[in-house]
Amino acid sequence: MPTQPNTTNSSLKLASPFFDEGAEIPLEYTCKGQNISPPLSITGVPAGAKSLALIMHDPDAVSGDFVHWTIWDIPTSTETIAVNSVPAGATVGLNGGGQNKYMGPCPPAGTGTHRYMFELYALNKIPGLSPSTSRDQLQEAIAGHILAQHSLAGLFAAD
Repeated sequence: MPTQPNTTNSSLKLASPFFDEGAEIPLEYTCKGQNISPPLSITGVPAGAKSLALIMHDPDAVSGDFVHWTIWDIPTSTETIAVNSVPAGATVGLNGGGQNKYMGPCPPAGTGTHRYMFELYALNKIPGLSPSTSRDQLQEAIAGHILAQHSLAGLFAAD
């Protein structure tokens, strides 16, 4: 269940140069392509933020909300997350498959189009959590420390 942010700044933005909000995620960033993370840009980090965190998940997954990628301790100076990379100093947590890596969109055939939510959080602390941390544990650790949040939704269908 996503944490409800205490949002005090609406200037925080997360975008990708390769897909717009609500548009299809290009094939190369999915399991049907190269299964690499897409480039992302970050703007409007609020004053007072000490770190950023990113959660990518599929709320339409057949087995329930599936986590594809978690990253925290992202420096607030980060303006881009390059293709297939993680910002220096950031920590990658566990995805829904129990691995510390990006897992691209990969809905089962016949399940239609899924939404993939990239949720960016500006935090007033540096979580400093272990790479064995799950999304639920991350969300518990950042609850009450969210200064701003922005999400980017991309779409993908296996069929």
